[in-house]
Amino acid sequence: MTDERKLPKVLVVDDSRMVRATIVKHIRGHFDVREEGDGEAAWEALLVDPAISMVLTDIGMPRLDGYGLLERIRGSRVGRVRTLPVVILSGDEDEKARGRALGLGANGFITKGSGGAELLATLHSMARLAHTQNELEESRAALARQSPMEPSTGLATEAYLQHRAKQELARARRTQSDIVALVMELDDLAPLLVRYGDHVVQLIGRKLSKMLGSRIRAEDTLTQRSASQFALLAPGTDLVAGCAFALRLKQRLENLVMTYREERIRVSVSIGVASAAADGLSSVGDLLEMATRRAQAGVAAGGNRVIASKGEVSQAALEREAAPMLSVDAALRHLRLGQPEEVAAQLPELVSTLLPLLELLESRLHCGFPIAQLKQMQNKTGSRGDDLDVAQTHI
Repeated sequence: MTDERKLPKVLVVDDSRMVRATIVKHIRGHFDVREEGDGEAAWEALLVDPAISMVLTDIGMPRLDGYGLLERIRGSRVGRVRTLPVVILSGDEDEKARGRALGLGANGFITKGSGGAELLATLHSMARLAHTQNELEESRAALARQSPMEPSTGLATEAYLQHRAKQELARARRTQSDIVALVMELDDLAPLLVRYGDHVVQLIGRKLSKMLGSRIRAEDTLTQRSASQFALLAPGTDLVAGCAFALRLKQRLENLVMTYREERIRVSVSIGVASAAADGLSSVGDLLEMATRRAQAGVAAGGNRVIASKGEVSQAALEREAAPMLSVDAALRHLRLGQPEEVAAQLPELVSTLLPLLELLESRLHCGFPIAQLKQMQNKTGSRGDDLDVAQTHI
C-alpha cells in the first residue's frame, strides 16, 4: 500500500466541486491533494501549509482569479511560496491566455479537457522540478558545511560548532572547568514573516549576527542555525557568567530599533542557557538541545526572556548569586592592601562561600578547622536565595 504521507502535495484550486473531484480521481494514489474553491482561500492555505509542493489552479474564480493568485505567489516575500511550481488549468485554449499565464511565471498550462494521462505527466514533471530545487538547496548547504565559516554571514557553520564543542567539552573535563551554550531565538517570527516576508527576516538575522559577533570573545564560537536562531559556545564560562552575558544581550536588543522603508522595527529574543557542569551534561548534543529547549520555552512564555536551569533569570537573582564570588576577590584585595576591617563585615558571606572547600580540606588533611563554629557563622547570613533562577515556570 502506498504511504500517502510521503506523496507530493498538490493544491487544487477551482470553484467547481465537480472539476476538483475529477482531478482528484485522476491523480489519487500519485499525489496528496488539498482542495480550495477560490484564489483567496488558496492563498491562505499556501501561507499555513508548508507541505504543499505545487499548485494547480483554474483561471476564472470568484474573489481572486488564477492570474491574481499566480501574481501573489511569484511576488511573495516567503521564499517557500515564491518558488512553488504552478500549473494553470483552464477551459480556454486561447494562446493569449496561455501567454499571459506563462508571462506571470506559470510553469505549465493545461486545459480542462485534457485526459488524466496528460494531467499526471504534467504534475509529475512539476514534482521533479520541485525535487530538483530542493536537492540544489541541500547541495548548497552541504558545500557550506565543509567550510568552517558561512560565506553569507561570516559566522561558524553548524558542523564547525559541533567540532569545537567536542574539543572544548573534552578540555573542560580535563581541566575541571565549565562550558556554556547559549541559544538565541527570535521572538514573534510568524508575524514578522507575514508582515515583512522572509527577505526582511533575513536582513534582521544579518543585523543580529553582526551585533552578536562583535560582542563575543576570540575563544567563543557563534553560528546562525536558521533565520531566527543563533547558537553560541562559550568555553571556560560558568552558568552565572553565561546568564549575565545573556541578560546584557537581551537588554541591548530591547533598545535596538531597525528601519525598513521608513518603518521602525523592534525585535526581541529569548535566550536559553545550558552549562555542562551545572546541568550535568556530557555531550554536545545534550548541551545544545537543553539550551534550545529553554530558548523555545522563553518564546512560548511570551518572549524577551533568559531561561536557565530553573526558569527565568532576573538581574536581581543573578546579582545575589554572583555576590559571594565577587566578595572573595574583594576580600583578598582588601587584605593585600592591609584593610582587614573591610573584610570583617563580610565574614559570614565569605564563610558561606568557602565552607565546602574547608570541609573538603578537613576531611583530607584533618587539620582542625572549626567546622561547627564556621557553620554557626554561616547561618548568620540568613537566606540569601541560592537559586539563580526565580521564575515560577521551571524546565
